[in-house]
Amino acid sequence: MTDPLGNSSHPWLALSPVDGRYAKSCEPLRAIASEAALIRYRVSVEAQWFLFLASDLKLPELAQTSSAVLARAREMALAGANGEALAVKAHEAKINHDVKAVEYYVREQLQSVGANAQQLEFVHFGCTSEDINNLSYALMLKAARATILLPAIAGLAQWLRLQAHQHAGLAMLSRTHGQVATPTTLGKEFANVAARLTAAYNSLESVAILGKMNGAVGNFNAHLIAYPEIDWLSASARFVSALGLTHNAYTIQIEPHDWIAQYCDGLARTNTILIDFARDSWGYVSLGYFKQKLVAGEVGSSTMPHKINPIDFENAEGNLGVANALLRHFADKLPISRWQRDLTDSTVLRNIGVALAHSLLAFKSLERGLARIEPDVGRLAADLNDNWEVLGEAVQTVMRRYGVANAYEQLKALTRGTKVTPAMLHELIDRLDIPAEARLRLKALSPATYTGLAETLASDLP
Repeated sequence: MTDPLGNSSHPWLALSPVDGRYAKSCEPLRAIASEAALIRYRVSVEAQWFLFLASDLKLPELAQTSSAVLARAREMALAGANGEALAVKAHEAKINHDVKAVEYYVREQLQSVGANAQQLEFVHFGCTSEDINNLSYALMLKAARATILLPAIAGLAQWLRLQAHQHAGLAMLSRTHGQVATPTTLGKEFANVAARLTAAYNSLESVAILGKMNGAVGNFNAHLIAYPEIDWLSASARFVSALGLTHNAYTIQIEPHDWIAQYCDGLARTNTILIDFARDSWGYVSLGYFKQKLVAGEVGSSTMPHKINPIDFENAEGNLGVANALLRHFADKLPISRWQRDLTDSTVLRNIGVALAHSLLAFKSLERGLARIEPDVGRLAADLNDNWEVLGEAVQTVMRRYGVANAYEQLKALTRGTKVTPAMLHELIDRLDIPAEARLRLKALSPATYTGLAETLASDLP
């Protein structure tokens, strides 16, 4: 099938919106989490293993490997050679095995610069496909975390931190159960999310990314029978560590993927915090606490021309939900394998990039949404001044301190379901048998000044 332009790969025909409608927004992930990227990581691992056998273990059979062959292996180890994905896919089309196709490609490349038959046998030496795969996915997720996820999360946390400091003292009504409640400040509410997001960032960043290189069922069976004199456990640890990964000595054919589950859980927890924030931001737009900046030429509704809809927060919430559905499945499924190996993890892992893409889309939507809002100071002040009943908590708590009987019940009778005025509240305070200083402190209070330590907490946010 082709589009009107005759292009069968046009984004209009993509089954997934991350490769169609949102392709441009997801572009940064293509070099990291696409199938072409996975192929490059696989080629790199294969090439680095060949170099390790020749240069670290110094296998005698590779002692005469020419500088040209070693140089070509080093080029492939950089995981960036042009055209390698197409060449590997051509091999795969013939043999119907993705990792073996990588091996054939690497052998082909080394042979083209003079590798002899014996040397070529050390491409993929002692390896099962999962030795290559687990390290490739580990490198993929390491790169995605370092270059895409953590910078985006840090950017959102920094925006929240700046807003927390800027609006530390800007009073606003809280809403508990959707009803007006004890006042806070806008800055403190931003600070709450910033603190949560920073903790989530640290949790995701701290996940150790593991890898294994130990053969068919994790015991170095083939390695040891061929070279019993080599300390293969130590060699494997050196190789994995040289890739910038943490060595896992205890595996079946697959690396157990527990770290991937932890990684996915960490990202999903981050996304959940942002779902909470997106919904609250949407709600504050609805209440009028946030004004949205007008974008010239933009249409908010196909029938109601006055509307400026908070679509960025809605898009963020939706994409975060899709990402989390995948991430939770990864975390639940990937650590499970029948006996020493089944193939169910393979098709699941191929969707890692999709989950990362929906997370990235959401982060970008939030960035756009946040760039378009600003506090409506007048609306915040008017809402506070219209809800003096929230001071019932303050009055009854002071009454409790000084032993006034039935303090809670008295304020409940005055305030519950009633629109309280300053005069009503002051009349009650004047009748209280409490010290004059306490009475004056209560009468000086307003909803806008009853914010506790909110300003301090927001200002002190590191």
